[in-house]
Amino acid sequence: MTAAADAVVLVSGGMDSLVTAAIASRKQRTAFLHVTYGQRTAARERLAFDRIAAHYGIATTLICDLSHLSAIGGSSLTDHAQAVPTHGIDISIIPNTYVPFRNAHILSIAVSWAESLGAGAIYIGAVEEDSSGYPDCSESFLRAFETAANQGTRPETRLAIHAPLLHMRKSEIVARGRDLDVPFELSWSCYSESERACGVCDSCRLRRGAFEANGLEDPIPYASAGPASGPASGQAPVARQNSDEISE
Repeated sequence: MTAAADAVVLVSGGMDSLVTAAIASRKQRTAFLHVTYGQRTAARERLAFDRIAAHYGIATTLICDLSHLSAIGGSSLTDHAQAVPTHGIDISIIPNTYVPFRNAHILSIAVSWAESLGAGAIYIGAVEEDSSGYPDCSESFLRAFETAANQGTRPETRLAIHAPLLHMRKSEIVARGRDLDVPFELSWSCYSESERACGVCDSCRLRRGAFEANGLEDPIPYASAGPASGPASGQAPVARQNSDEISE
């Protein structure tokens, strides 16, 4: 049987998933997966996904609703009673923007769909270097999940989880996207706002710092003109090759 796609790509609509999608789509036939889970900016992220899929001419897409993650709670992204942090990034703690075990839910869907499509690869835009420290974005988690996926699928199904950005700094991700001519203006990264990015949540700070480090202007609109901060701010991109595998 001919596979309907070679790879399933997790595309949230954010900057990291956009660059990951560009990398994956250069190499093989890709199917794009998008998941909503009751997050504050769900509609804006869906719009970004639709625009990115259209830009790359992706015919095979899947939209899934994991709104039970909102009912489970435990995150300021899904619980409006919790404030999204705006004071800057503290790498010593896991922030309340962490959605408990979210990536396991999303990857489970990706595994099921990949097996149905006959695809042998799953791409995720997880970042471990410059990030908020989410445990389900770590290399150890992705390795373990890949093992579990291959244990729990048909014997002939062989799946590889690729995280090409995992060991890159945010400034390097922007530089890689620039080299690939990705449409950054189609992406959306803000945790809390959908019209103009807030500019002060962790995701906005990391994104803005990465563009500033490359001497580039971020093409999305911001409500706040304050200085970017966080691990990415002020770092120049490093010219080095990064593996498209989980580990180099």
